[in-house]
Amino acid sequence: MDIKSTSNPTFERPEDENLGVGANIAYGFQHVLTMYGGIIAVPLIVGQAAGLGPSEIGLLIAASLFIGGLATLLQTIGVPFFGSQLPLVQGVSFASVATVVAIVTSGGGLPSVFGAVIAASILGFLITPFFSKIIRFFPPLVTGTVITTIGLTLMPVAAGWAMGGNRSAPDFGSVTNIGLAGFTLLIVLLLSKLGNAAISRLSILLAIVIGTIAAWAFGLVSFAGVMTGSIFAFPSPFHFGAPTFELAAIISMFIVVLVILVETSADILAVGDIIGTDIDSKRLGDGLRADMAASIIAPMFGSFTQSAFAQNVGLVAVTGVKSRFVVAYAGIILVVLGLMPVMGRVIAAVPTAVLGGAGIVLFGTVAASGIRTLAQVSYTNNMNLIIVATSIGFGMLPIAAPAFYDQFPDWFATIFHSGISSAAIMAILLNLLFNHLKTGNSENQSVFAAGTEDRSVRPVVILDLTEGDYFTEGKLFDVDHNEVPVVEVEKPAAH
Repeated sequence: MDIKSTSNPTFERPEDENLGVGANIAYGFQHVLTMYGGIIAVPLIVGQAAGLGPSEIGLLIAASLFIGGLATLLQTIGVPFFGSQLPLVQGVSFASVATVVAIVTSGGGLPSVFGAVIAASILGFLITPFFSKIIRFFPPLVTGTVITTIGLTLMPVAAGWAMGGNRSAPDFGSVTNIGLAGFTLLIVLLLSKLGNAAISRLSILLAIVIGTIAAWAFGLVSFAGVMTGSIFAFPSPFHFGAPTFELAAIISMFIVVLVILVETSADILAVGDIIGTDIDSKRLGDGLRADMAASIIAPMFGSFTQSAFAQNVGLVAVTGVKSRFVVAYAGIILVVLGLMPVMGRVIAAVPTAVLGGAGIVLFGTVAASGIRTLAQVSYTNNMNLIIVATSIGFGMLPIAAPAFYDQFPDWFATIFHSGISSAAIMAILLNLLFNHLKTGNSENQSVFAAGTEDRSVRPVVILDLTEGDYFTEGKLFDVDHNEVPVVEVEKPAAH
């Protein structure tokens, strides 16, 4: 099956290039491996909190894979008014975990969760026009800050994976796990340096495969359970009961939806910046509507709120593969995995430590891409430096101290517990305060702006120079590299 672009066959946009079936499958599978641990983590956590057995948790996981694949296809291929047509992988949002677990454990159960997700996502869908109009408030100053924060906030995830993933396991943080992660990281670097263009682009996938083989050779991974369970299974609508709608649960979930809209906006703008394509308010709105539409449908099959995966934004930056059709094939693979639990069990056998080794490169690349964007920002005689510093610092608070907002109201903690949404909100507000609402700005703004004024020289100095003159190591040279003597100006005698 070959998916072709029908909207722009001349590939005027970098994301419209179609690499062909073989490359699409290979690179798409790489995207699936990158986000697989994240997409199964949420249903696993929620299923355990709900007291479900292994088979029912498996149904939650299958539903999340199936819906994530459909949402990815909608986001990448797009239909009128839905889908940003960007290389973004969709999946269950981590932002909803705490709220979903709270609803489940408070007695509402999964039906209450599903009802809250449907209602809150409908409200989110209705307000997407507002979010799509704020794109002018996302200059490189804001997007660079958010992209950098995305990478930094994902590093603890990579560290946890490298240590083994399961914090309650006896081997969590063992030398074996970290060594396996380090081996995978080394393979990524070697393939990136020594391989040809195709191998370099597939370095993440190949490193994960080689790392898994190495783990199997040392008895660190087993594929014995792959054939245990059904091979084919279609997610059953309302398997866990019809959704129920409770006001308190809907309100708390709507706060989560607001966070998801902010994060998805940041991801859309981030990937647009990375691949070098224009993102206007219409395209942003189409992407947000696809997010909310998928979130409305997801609970009907046993899944939760959907959003773009930041780690796959990092993969786009690492590989340089900008095609949205590659990610569309990743969506097809996710749908197949959702319909074939046996394939999901094969991928689930990949050691978490191996994913951690690859994650260090992926998430670090996201941060580096943000720094590259911030390099485009002018810091001359303005407050941009303090905007970046404060926003990144604000975004790091919940990462450095996860319990930082535990004593705050639930709605506040839900919003700001995400480092990404914290940094995005702060960067937007400070940019508005200092760069849009300039009333009251001091001419000598602060120590952060001091010393950033443009240097100047007197016209008489320029008149003494000729084309090609240059200054190095304290000496002036002409275009022929001959040293030009510097004559001291005699001071007039004092009278």
